[in-house]
Amino acid sequence: MRAPIRLYHWHLGWVLGKRFLLLTHTGRSSGRRRQVVLEIAGRDRATGAYHLASGFGPRSQWYRNILADPRVTIQIGTHRSTALARPLGPEESGRLMASYAGRHPRLARQLTALCGLSVDGTEPDYYAVGRDHIPFVAVYPTQP
Repeated sequence: MRAPIRLYHWHLGWVLGKRFLLLTHTGRSSGRRRQVVLEIAGRDRATGAYHLASGFGPRSQWYRNILADPRVTIQIGTHRSTALARPLGPEESGRLMASYAGRHPRLARQLTALCGLSVDGTEPDYYAVGRDHIPFVAVYPTQP
């Protein structure tokens, strides 16, 4: 599970392409720097925000940490930027999950199965999963 993080530490994050990012956040209890590699579920070209899914729901450690301190650093390939993370509401999470499933049906099915969720593969079902179980976060880079 830590192998993708090591790639970034070895300056090989570019190997993962532009579909993943390294999120550096602050531990809510320890105050220590924490890192996780996440798939970029989407991008808002108008605002520059990256959309990330908390696949294990609101109990994911990184998700709980950004609720406590939204100031993060992201790295995509070799590009690094400070950023602000903003959790999205249930309706927007549902819309983004349905959109992701439409673009990546096999991966969406695998993600939901990994989370112990059953889906019928329809857009309304993925919308309900995003709305009720898989919160999304928008990460806004603060540096060009």
